[in-house]
Amino acid sequence: MEVLRLIISQTQANYKKEETVKNKMTYPLPPPSTVIGAIHAACKFEKYHPMDISIQGKYESMHREAYTDYCFLNNVMDDRGILIKLKNANMLSNAFDKVATAKKSQGNSFRQGITIDVYNEALLKEYRDLKDMRDKIAKLKKEMVEPFLARSKSEKNSLKEKKKKHEKTSAEYKSIALREKVITEFSKKIKNNFKLYENIKYNIPISRYASLTTSLAYYEVLNNIKLIIHVKSDAETLRIIKDNIYNLQSLGRSEDFVEVEEAILTTVTDNIVGEVPSANAAYISHELVINEDVLAARRREGIEASGTKYYLNKNYILEDKKRKFEKKKVVYLSKYLIDEESKGIFIDYSGDETYIVNFI
Repeated sequence: MEVLRLIISQTQANYKKEETVKNKMTYPLPPPSTVIGAIHAACKFEKYHPMDISIQGKYESMHREAYTDYCFLNNVMDDRGILIKLKNANMLSNAFDKVATAKKSQGNSFRQGITIDVYNEALLKEYRDLKDMRDKIAKLKKEMVEPFLARSKSEKNSLKEKKKKHEKTSAEYKSIALREKVITEFSKKIKNNFKLYENIKYNIPISRYASLTTSLAYYEVLNNIKLIIHVKSDAETLRIIKDNIYNLQSLGRSEDFVEVEEAILTTVTDNIVGEVPSANAAYISHELVINEDVLAARRREGIEASGTKYYLNKNYILEDKKRKFEKKKVVYLSKYLIDEESKGIFIDYSGDETYIVNFI
């Protein structure tokens, strides 16, 4: 069976585990979804091309890399965190202007200038003016809009009672109904105009302000990585990947650059001769490990060892605009072997090394 073999090296990478937050842990090898996504991006595929992937490799060491984690609060807080103004109110990102920072854990006030460090006086004044405008709007609503709407409601209730005393076809009924309609429409207009005024003067401008807190968090980063990836797909897809794989720039984070050392078509076979030990760590199908088609090397030595189990994302479908991933149950093994009795496993004998290939 002809497949495509890729040999890729990276000086560093983080293949982030989805459930980790403060300490962004890494998988020991990139999961299938990461590899498939990177291949599709390099080839500029606009729809999914079905493929199976074998992923193996090794890394020299791992270290933790510190970074500043930004947490945006749900509301603009006057007494804590960092007051910022967003470049784009519809998107939370690091594109913002820092306005001021609260110096203590409590008792601060950006509006009153209590225990804060100011970075932008003009924006702080704008923030304070908006807070003053909010108070004016609240006063206007309480003293004018709400009393007017209450009177209108009372008058409409009175008119409804009067309508009950007249026939629907009478002139008196029609006159009362017309008056009721005028009051309803005018009340609606007052509410809509007030809401528009509130949005223009306060809601929209203040939406560009936000509060955030910062904390120290960490990435787990693998060092000096070598990956051997086998791709199984139709002949045309393999040809396109082979022609475009050198467009691949990163794997993992955007800063985790890659060097594609090799991209060749090779033949894999399930004709296994003798016992073949692994040269690399790999993701192996859980079923093959359970059935002992692939054996952890230490188990052969009489030591109980079963590797590390993962449920890895492969490809996805969109349901209600959300990605629903197909999960693959695999075992990460660093030392393992196969023999002529192994089923569902392949060997790549070409090149200087022999690779055990398990497509996921």
